[in-house]
Amino acid sequence: MPAIRYGEPLNVVVAAKGHPYLRDPFMAIFDTLPGIACTLVEQPAVQRLMSPDGMRGYDALVLYDMPGLNFAAPERPGYVEPEPDFKAGLLALLDQGKGVVALHHAIAGWPAWPEYAELLGGRFLYRAGPLRGAERPDSGYRHDVDHGVTVLDPAHAVTAGLPERFRLTDELYLSEVFEDLIHPLLASDATFTRDGFYSATLAVNGQMYANEGWSHPDGSNLVGWVKRARKSPLVYLQPGDGPPTYENAHYRRLVENAIRWVCSPEALAWAKG
Repeated sequence: MPAIRYGEPLNVVVAAKGHPYLRDPFMAIFDTLPGIACTLVEQPAVQRLMSPDGMRGYDALVLYDMPGLNFAAPERPGYVEPEPDFKAGLLALLDQGKGVVALHHAIAGWPAWPEYAELLGGRFLYRAGPLRGAERPDSGYRHDVDHGVTVLDPAHAVTAGLPERFRLTDELYLSEVFEDLIHPLLASDATFTRDGFYSATLAVNGQMYANEGWSHPDGSNLVGWVKRARKSPLVYLQPGDGPPTYENAHYRRLVENAIRWVCSPEALAWAKG
């Protein structure tokens, strides 16, 4: 795939909140990106921008948010339906070809909207339930995992400048990856089996770091991919939990490459197919 050309400065909206995060350390990633101006807008206000009119003047959307979950509901977490106008606006934006970079917990967003998982290429499930016509267990998580990441497609612009293999210390997910929809870029050498992870449902109901009585089939080791989201290029990067990753030079290179790629004419042409 051709290298990304550096042209005019890029303007990017960064969507956040719905999940706890350290605002200043996270935004420090974007402060280091030359020629990329990033505007942070948190949930729920950012929903008003996720449409062709709202994103006019912006080149890409970065998702570090986790909307559609109510952790104070009697059945935790409660699932919140997105407003019809929001759904229509976001789909229109993707039909327009606006590039998207989704990071880490964004894959858990809008669990009551099945198409959202199809757009991102997977789903982190806080509760067991139906997904793609089958019942699936709640997903697993594990913090502070030291693991190796292998670049699967070194010719892709998103992985340009990265070593063939590098290490991260970050949270990993045992979750749903729709391998039929994605072009994989990164794989982890961690073992994605039930014994190495904790239940998301137990965690949100007061039992952190527990997996007693929880079962989950072995999962995918893919931690980065590109895909078409309607007519838009989308990159998903599973890493991104906290400062050790925010400060990692290889992670920052990934985020920069991803933003530049989804804004490129090459990516738009690829997405439109």
